[in-house]
Amino acid sequence: MKINGAGAIVFGGASGLGEATARRLAAEGAHVVVADLAEERAEALATEIGGVGVRTDVLDEQSVQEAVTRAGEAPRGLRICVVCAGLGTPSKLLGRDGPTPFATFQSVIGVNLLGTINALRLSAAAIAAGEPDEDGERGVCVQTASVAAFDGQIGQVAYSASKGGVAGMTLPIARELAAHAIRVVTIAPGLFQTPMLAGLPQKAQDALAGTVPHPARLGRPAEYADLVEHIVTNPMLNGEVIRLDGALRMAPR
Repeated sequence: MKINGAGAIVFGGASGLGEATARRLAAEGAHVVVADLAEERAEALATEIGGVGVRTDVLDEQSVQEAVTRAGEAPRGLRICVVCAGLGTPSKLLGRDGPTPFATFQSVIGVNLLGTINALRLSAAAIAAGEPDEDGERGVCVQTASVAAFDGQIGQVAYSASKGGVAGMTLPIARELAAHAIRVVTIAPGLFQTPMLAGLPQKAQDALAGTVPHPARLGRPAEYADLVEHIVTNPMLNGEVIRLDGALRMAPR
């Protein structure tokens, strides 16, 4: 699918992997809606890249629908949906004072899994309503899982469960949306230079980077955006979960 002139929406697009993706798609000629809870950052980035910033809560249907509608105003309509919105709140099953509060699991799984489903279902409906392009495609949806979906660490109960859900729903959704000429692919990043990791001391960041076999460093958000671009433009990528992790396999702790 050609990116130039396409309407694109990036959920969680105001920072980290989402920001890099929004910048890349805009640089390739897409009309980008930056959808994020951080309204000021979303609007600032949108102004910089010539897009639209919209305050969006992925768990709120009306909020997501408004962002999708704005993305559909592009000349070629909405064609590209990328979901990067998520939470990484640590959670063990049992804490020092007993069972971890149920609300912790609800919050993380709600945003990461149900929020992804909400963003995807409304975006897919808008994409499906459009006309196929010259190659017979209507659009592409890219979701974000994590290597924690496959080898989650202690303290990642909710996070691993939510990202495992995103990975697990990729194929059935791709099979369903094939009837609408919409492709669905999930990226499972390893350790990346995101705001979540940026808050750690440099020594801790270096230690994490050293666990990656090759290249022995943290991933760069631009490398995530590289893969999004390739997924969009390569018509044979569909129904797949792609690990983007430098051969990392997470240790138990």
